[in-house]
Amino acid sequence: MNERGPRLYANEDAQWRAVLNRDEAADGAFYFAVRSTGIYCRPACPSRRPLRENITFFRDADAAERAGFRPCLRCRPKEVSTQQRVVAHILQFLESVEAPPSLAELSEAAGLSSSHLQRLFKRATGLSPKQYAAARRLQRFKKGLKQGHNVTTAMYEAGYGSSRALYETAHKDLGMRPASYMRGGRGERIAYAFTDSALGRMLIAATKKGLCALRFGDDDALVQGLRSEFPHATLIQDRRAVAPYIRPVLDHLSGRHAHLDLPLDVRATEFQQRVWGALRQIPTGQTRSYRQVAEMIGEPTAVRAVARACASNPVALVVPCHRVVRANGKLSGYRWGVGRKRALLERERTLAAGHRP
Repeated sequence: MNERGPRLYANEDAQWRAVLNRDEAADGAFYFAVRSTGIYCRPACPSRRPLRENITFFRDADAAERAGFRPCLRCRPKEVSTQQRVVAHILQFLESVEAPPSLAELSEAAGLSSSHLQRLFKRATGLSPKQYAAARRLQRFKKGLKQGHNVTTAMYEAGYGSSRALYETAHKDLGMRPASYMRGGRGERIAYAFTDSALGRMLIAATKKGLCALRFGDDDALVQGLRSEFPHATLIQDRRAVAPYIRPVLDHLSGRHAHLDLPLDVRATEFQQRVWGALRQIPTGQTRSYRQVAEMIGEPTAVRAVARACASNPVALVVPCHRVVRANGKLSGYRWGVGRKRALLERERTLAAGHRP
């Protein structure tokens, strides 16, 4: 699970951010009402965002109506399903606890059978409650290490009951031993180089195993982003070392090669790997909606989880997350800018039509 996973909506600042972002993961967790119009909505309502000072938040639709607000005719907040509400509140609960509760405890709290809750949660997030709680605990552990805590302190503050529990799970997901991660990836060697492309300045980075980053932006920001995860890794600007990756990428952007098939060295959850694999199956010149990608991996209701996996893609172009759009065909957000996404799709459509861009 990536670092930008579902957020806790326990305070109004977090709720307002969810409203600004039209966060579908928040639907069912709370509702917002606009005092100037007398209407209440779900967080992902497509309507224009109101001023913050006109907003009131409510835990449920009944509370909003008791306060005199009417349901929005665009987002139909009363039609948020019971399943959405259950998942939203379980997500909040799992975000707020240190020790992951058992499936039986969650089932009792939700009033559902264990098997029903397990299926419901996995369809919505792509993970079981246990996997989600473990991912959140690992994120807390990583955050503690980055804040300067030693392994033991970070371990207990994250909710690990013992070092055995930590080392059994964290080593696989960190890609290294926790102590090595604490040292910021000390001993890791990453070669990188900048190059100009049709989409602007580009950074390509690789380990001895394969490509680990392909990013667009300003030189300083790109290096800073590369260093942010492993600040003590050995970063070497070495164009010769990454030359085997630069030429295929530039040829791809110029239309000489429709496909990029490069060795990768990226750390990902099993769910992210499935999503990224599906993205690589989308033909050049075509797009898919988030729901269609979810269906491709056999998780038709894991739309939000698919969107998060797309947003966490570290290797642009090679994993073509730009080919995923909204259900209505409109372009959604793109880590490297919607303008680049539009340009990429236009180039690929031209290429698929048999013309050079």
